[in-house]
Amino acid sequence: MTINFDMDGTIANLYGVENWLEMLIAEDTTPYAVAKPMVNFSSLARLLNKAQHKGNKIAVISWTSKNGSAEYNKAVAEVKKAWLAKHLPSVKWDAINVVEYGYNKANFAESVNDILFDDEEPNRKAWTGKAYNVNNILEVLKNI
Repeated sequence: MTINFDMDGTIANLYGVENWLEMLIAEDTTPYAVAKPMVNFSSLARLLNKAQHKGNKIAVISWTSKNGSAEYNKAVAEVKKAWLAKHLPSVKWDAINVVEYGYNKANFAESVNDILFDDEEPNRKAWTGKAYNVNNILEVLKNI
């Protein structure tokens, strides 16, 4: 099974960054870099490492900025990867997928046992496995 995480609004508080939308429209990657973690990352890292030791994969499926240029979206992908390395340094992701805004995340599902954590209801509904909102990430992982 693969445990997949969205970033913005799920594990990274992008929408809590002051003037985030204006910065994204101006193609400024700052909000992605300075977003605060949305869960206790010490606990999250411990649970993810435990899940991997049990044979599960862990991955990120995150969108680039809506209406961003190709150059900006490439920069966004790099900033998101750096954010993950900074905030979850002990986690060795099996995959980090930063894809075009609106891309159907369900295309990454390999099994009906795969899990997605995502704040966007349409992404959860389209997911072929189990999908969860952001408010119970640690509780769900404790039972894996």
